[in-house]
Amino acid sequence: MRVMFASFALVVAGLLIATETNLAQDKKTDKKEVVLKGKVACNKCERNVTTDCETVVVVKDEKSKKDLVYIFDKASHTKYHDDICTAAKNGSVTGSVKDDGKKKIVSVSKVAYD
Repeated sequence: MRVMFASFALVVAGLLIATETNLAQDKKTDKKEVVLKGKVACNKCERNVTTDCETVVVVKDEKSKKDLVYIFDKASHTKYHDDICTAAKNGSVTGSVKDDGKKKIVSVSKVAYD
């Protein structure tokens, strides 16, 4: 009985270690670069949604026909906001996206305007 319990405990410990290793690998691949094409705009001045300026890219979802809004992170906002504060521009944004509750935050590496 002791041998069976000890072997069961070793198997469970091995499975826990294997599961944690796979979860760690999944987190590493989370920072994938994506290209978002749409309208780069100010959430306050152009879209009248917030009371403070935020740089966003508005992408049309083909399936649901709704607008998906990706908010620039703070560093990207300060870098690219002056270009679009008073007038939105169509373009493409390259960066990594993370979910923050209901918001999608993009860390921008490149912006190209049409």
